[in-house]
Amino acid sequence: MGVFSVEAKVWHVADASKSTKVMFIVDTGATYTLMPSSTLKGLGVKPIRSARLRLADSKLVEKPIGEIAIEIDGYSASATPVIFGEEGVYLLGATTMEQLGLAPDPIEKKLKPTEALLM
Repeated sequence: MGVFSVEAKVWHVADASKSTKVMFIVDTGATYTLMPSSTLKGLGVKPIRSARLRLADSKLVEKPIGEIAIEIDGYSASATPVIFGEEGVYLLGATTMEQLGLAPDPIEKKLKPTEALLM
């Protein structure tokens, strides 16, 4: 799949006044969304647990995980998991895309609304 970015507004789940706009790389291979620790701390986000994560090079790491609220193109989620990551890295993970009801369109290089399943 081709790589593309999307702009999002993110904020602290309990305080919408603590918000920022960021550019995420859409990453269907990532389970969770990832943002720099410094950005999350600036929003007042605190870790709620740790997550074991398998990296692309097969290395296993453990990182803190918190929650943010997010909006992309009018689609929002009041709480989605976010990994405290390295500086300069913003990845939009599959869990957040599912919560938003959006899926990547690799041809048009944008997120599009999807049909949810209820069977």
